[in-house]
Amino acid sequence: MSSIKLLKMKLPLLILLLVVSVLPLSAEGIRFFEGTWDEAVAEAKRLDRIIFVDAYAVWCGPCKKMAAEVFPDDKVGEFYNKNFINLKLDAEKGEGLKFREKYPISAFPTLFYIDYTGDVVQQVKGAQQIDGFIELGKKALTKIDRSQQYVAAYESGDRDPELVLNYVRALNKAGKSSIKISNDYLRSQKDLSTPFNLRFILEAASEADSRIFDMLIERRAAIEALEPKQAVKERIREACEATAQKALEFRNRNLLEEAIAKMKKYYPEKAASFRTSMEMDYWSAMGDVDKYIAACQQYAKTEAAKDEKALMGLGGALAQQFGHEPKAMQAAENFSKMAADKSTDYKTQLNYAGILMRNGKKDKALDAAKKALEMAKPHGDQAVRMVEFQIQQLKSK
Repeated sequence: MSSIKLLKMKLPLLILLLVVSVLPLSAEGIRFFEGTWDEAVAEAKRLDRIIFVDAYAVWCGPCKKMAAEVFPDDKVGEFYNKNFINLKLDAEKGEGLKFREKYPISAFPTLFYIDYTGDVVQQVKGAQQIDGFIELGKKALTKIDRSQQYVAAYESGDRDPELVLNYVRALNKAGKSSIKISNDYLRSQKDLSTPFNLRFILEAASEADSRIFDMLIERRAAIEALEPKQAVKERIREACEATAQKALEFRNRNLLEEAIAKMKKYYPEKAASFRTSMEMDYWSAMGDVDKYIAACQQYAKTEAAKDEKALMGLGGALAQQFGHEPKAMQAAENFSKMAADKSTDYKTQLNYAGILMRNGKKDKALDAAKKALEMAKPHGDQAVRMVEFQIQQLKSK
């Protein structure tokens, strides 16, 4: 499930630092459902998805900010369009008022994740930034586990192909292993080339170090004749990520190399970013600061050179993972400076100021914070007051 885990962190004297994933997979933001609440529920049930609801008010500044900066983001769109039915509701009129009768709202925006059964899976008040918003979605997905509804029938001996497929799909969505059940089903089949079995293989190929993944690759052309090519690519990426995560869990370098090699061979367009992200995750897990810094430098060179937010995220990740290591904090400062030099965003300057302060460079930190203050002025009084507060905090240290 990992792309890059550029982490959220709280640095002293800082606002929340955002970190950016490295795998933009589409060229659009969230597609919001155009229909009624009841129609959204029906569609969610048909597709077996959770409903994401942005409950907003037209006068709400943070709501407008999310609508302008978060919902249109490519990474956000790719993730939410794939996993949710997305609905916007003006909570102060029309259907929004009816929605509030069942789902009370005390602040705007309120972000709901609602199962098609009507149960609230997750509810969060307040605007989110890009990476935090994606993490909220990931967290919501782990809270739904429909696999239990198939257990009794399966354990009683029911091997109806549709039931087995739904069981495997439910296990995959819940983050549970479906490999044994999938293997048992496929071994029972005399002809793996039927449309149903090809689609089953696509769903079941959840790990790149599995026999079923090899089946997917062997039958890729036939599967792509039935399903969109991008769906096959996404399954390859997800399977390679699952194997890479297993490599991290067991500190198994050979398994990681297998995931990287298969990504390179079968999804070459995303192989470079996949490798750099997995190398960073691996050396972070191993606690090797030198190799982690080297992986960050490679990422900055190949993936983040023109992306100030990604560079800022590197600084934050280094500070959080290895903040006790002077060499890591110097690298964090370097990346944060690169981001600040590219950016006109006052938040980026404030983050740079925070890194400088952690490195004991108070004068430079104040200079960066004062620059942030000038950048904040076009954004209104609230932004200015926030930066002024940070400057006073810096001066008091």
